[in-house]
Amino acid sequence: MKKEKIVYLWKDRKRFLGMPLSFTRYMLSEDRLFLSKGFLNVQDDEVLLYRVRDISTSRNLLQRMLGVGTVTVMSTDKTCPNLVMKNIKDPVAVKEMLHKHVEEMKLHRQVRVNELTNMDDKGDDCCCHHDHGDADAEALD
Repeated sequence: MKKEKIVYLWKDRKRFLGMPLSFTRYMLSEDRLFLSKGFLNVQDDEVLLYRVRDISTSRNLLQRMLGVGTVTVMSTDKTCPNLVMKNIKDPVAVKEMLHKHVEEMKLHRQVRVNELTNMDDKGDDCCCHHDHGDADAEALD
């Protein structure tokens, strides 16, 4: 069985002082958003783009000075309802690119609005991105 290679449209890493010195990686393919974190123990998460409900960005003063920011993707995915991409380069452009691909996938999959609102709204604030002792998390939050 031949494994199909994923073509990534965008890639970045969580940055420390503007430099990609982290083992947390973010990737976007045509139909999914990926989060991979860790060095020895690697944890991979993904969100199907047609399940994305909302995308937001935030940048504090230090992040703006370093040209980075945080993009938060809220979805109907059960295992990863909130995927947080911290300290990525050019977060507004990434948000717009994500928005474009999310809309394309929803049209392609013919996703109706009621399919996205028919979810378990328990106010679950689970976040896929956990900082496990990253020094830059405290410095840039």
